[in-house]
Amino acid sequence: MQRTIAISDIHGCVEELNELLARMKYKPDRDRLMLLGDYVDRGPNSSGTVKRVMELVHNGAIALRGNHDQRLVDLARVGDDQTIHKFLTHGGLATASSYLDETVDISDWTPGLEVSVRNIERLRERLNDKYENHISFLSNLPLFAEDERHLYVHAGIHPDYRDNWRLQPEHEFMYVKEPFWGVPTGLDRKVVFGHTRAVELHGQPSVWFTGDKIGIDGGCAYGQQLNGVEITSSGYAVWNVPSYRQQR
Repeated sequence: MQRTIAISDIHGCVEELNELLARMKYKPDRDRLMLLGDYVDRGPNSSGTVKRVMELVHNGAIALRGNHDQRLVDLARVGDDQTIHKFLTHGGLATASSYLDETVDISDWTPGLEVSVRNIERLRERLNDKYENHISFLSNLPLFAEDERHLYVHAGIHPDYRDNWRLQPEHEFMYVKEPFWGVPTGLDRKVVFGHTRAVELHGQPSVWFTGDKIGIDGGCAYGQQLNGVEITSSGYAVWNVPSYRQQR
């Protein structure tokens, strides 16, 4: 492998993903592609993004599981009130629209309303019938990957588990924020992560570099950009594609 390419938080922006891979001249037989989670919610094409990620993994990429991916799995398989509420209030309506292949009216998806309950059940039936392969794929994604110099994870490593980070709860792999990026990791490898938008880390969507961390979430689904980090033995190169929402 000549280089590793890391991309995170695609959030339904499959067109930007395809453009970024084209710009970076990604070659599956030459490059290792690391996708750090959150393929669904917020953006315009969650189902198309998961389909594309599945294709990339089939051709050798490594995809990790993000909190939004886990939430979609939980919605399809359990559908408890807390999961439904978070799905509806954290970008899930875009996912519903994508998987149902229809424009959704937000007033018909207000948590607790009878019409919302019916729509959620309709979505769950669709996910467990036509898209069961998507749900199974997302549910089986790993929480981290590693090489000699880097640890790849969706959200981070909680400092309470730095001495044995593999034992940290699944929730921390997918959700941790300030406790992770606010202090040194104490690890022997640099952590490449998403989940926390770079604009929250240093006021801009470009990749955030510190001595022991690289934050790569460019906030594409928020109208910012999709970042790609190229990692080689000689260092790092950064690529990005502006959100198509920004270009309109």
